[in-house]
Amino acid sequence: MSIEVIFGKVLRNIREDKKFSQEQLAHLSELDRTYISLLERGKRRPTINTLFALCKPLGLKPSEFLGEIEKELY
Repeated sequence: MSIEVIFGKVLRNIREDKKFSQEQLAHLSELDRTYISLLERGKRRPTINTLFALCKPLGLKPSEFLGEIEKELY
C-alpha cells in the first residue's frame, strides 16, 4: 500500500473519530473539501503545510499523525 493511501486512511479514521465531516475539516483547516476527499482517497500527496493545517483542528501534533502512518506501514 502506498504512503498516499495510508495517509488517506489515517486521515479519514481520525476525522471520523473526531466526528468531523469533510466540509467541517475543510473549513477549520482552510483547505478545500474536494482536496480533503482526494487526500482521503490517496489521490494527492500532502505537503508539510497540509499536514500542519490538518493536524491543528484535529487536535494532534503532526508527529502523532505521522506515528499513526508508521503503524500502518510497519
